[in-house]
Amino acid sequence: MGESPTIEKRVDQPYAAIPVSVRIEELGSVVPPLTGQVFDWLAVRGIAPTGPPFWRYVVVDMENRLELETGVPVTSLIEGDGEVRTGVLPAGRYATVVHTGHPDTLVTATRDLLQWGSAHAVEWDADGNRWRCRLEEYLSDPVEVPDMSEWQTRLAFRLRDEA
Repeated sequence: MGESPTIEKRVDQPYAAIPVSVRIEELGSVVPPLTGQVFDWLAVRGIAPTGPPFWRYVVVDMENRLELETGVPVTSLIEGDGEVRTGVLPAGRYATVVHTGHPDTLVTATRDLLQWGSAHAVEWDADGNRWRCRLEEYLSDPVEVPDMSEWQTRLAFRLRDEA
């Protein structure tokens, strides 16, 4: 892991997203076009994004299916329709780290963050394979940074609330 993870507090963050259920081998081909659809949906409604696009992993079952949302943060809660759902990323403490590299290397970055959490007795906000909030936030604009090996992605995994 290049950069050391940090723990940060986040506030509730409204968003718009398209949910999808895919096998791991479909991830790179099915989900990215849906991110563009969310941006288009917001643009038609005159709603500006307030942060980078993200993938929110809801269920991570690498041998079967991944349930996730490809989304974009917005200023306030809005109403979805049809394919686009809206919601709020929950406030709380998150372990975060910024990874620089091709999206194919995010598997290793994720493994490293999970191992860091184990080594530091971090308690993830998850119930088995179901996560309350596990994000990949895509910080690089592909138009401005065409070399995918230079892309930056922030991993942000919610920690269980302290008792």
